[in-house]
Amino acid sequence: METSEPDGAWLLISGAPRSETEHGPGQPTHLRSRRVAALTLTLGLAAAPVLAACSSAPAHAPAAAAVAATCTQVGDALADGPDPDADPVGYAEAQIKPLRAITTSDPALRAAISDLATAYAGVFDSHAKDSTATKAVATAARKVNAICPGAAS
Repeated sequence: METSEPDGAWLLISGAPRSETEHGPGQPTHLRSRRVAALTLTLGLAAAPVLAACSSAPAHAPAAAAVAATCTQVGDALADGPDPDADPVGYAEAQIKPLRAITTSDPALRAAISDLATAYAGVFDSHAKDSTATKAVATAARKVNAICPGAAS
């Protein structure tokens, strides 16, 4: 096994420098160094995309944490209010303002929360008599749950 020094001198394991003839026929030290440099460059270029992918992962972590925090807010907001089975109109009314107060930088989650608040407003406005409004709540809740599993359940 061989090691190299920073100045390009080749040493055997014993520490003795190699003679010019030990490089092999027609392989002067400067050619061997060029091949090593070319191999190093090739490996570095091949590793660059992998390293770039690894370095970009933490950039998404804050966004995921923000979505998770927003999902918690949605779940907390929907947990408050009257029993939805006993008082669907009162429950719908209790959800509108808290849902509209939730902010997020995630556009899909923002749209899903807005759709749910609008659907609850439809239930409230119709006094829970419009089946279209009730279906809108179910559809909007599925969209929220797709992003925030269980938050609108």
